[in-house]
Amino acid sequence: MPVISRFYGIIIRMYFLQSEHNPPHIHAIYNEDVAAIDFMTGEVLEGHLPNKAMGLVQEWLSLHKDDLMEIWKTQEFKKLPPLE
Repeated sequence: MPVISRFYGIIIRMYFLQSEHNPPHIHAIYNEDVAAIDFMTGEVLEGHLPNKAMGLVQEWLSLHKDDLMEIWKTQEFKKLPPLE
């Protein structure tokens, strides 16, 4: 699963498999916590992140929704800038 971005100890990944299912989502990893998050709505589909990490991921998602949708649709990997 390619790494799309890294910031503040959080790793953002997206599967690139034809078997991947909707809704469009990313996987956010922070220490031992992992969450699958719908990047259009911000809803946690599975897993959990601590509140502070989740807030940072939500902020990052708000900046990169369009890029993430393009990656999801084309299945063409590209890195996205970290949250600063």
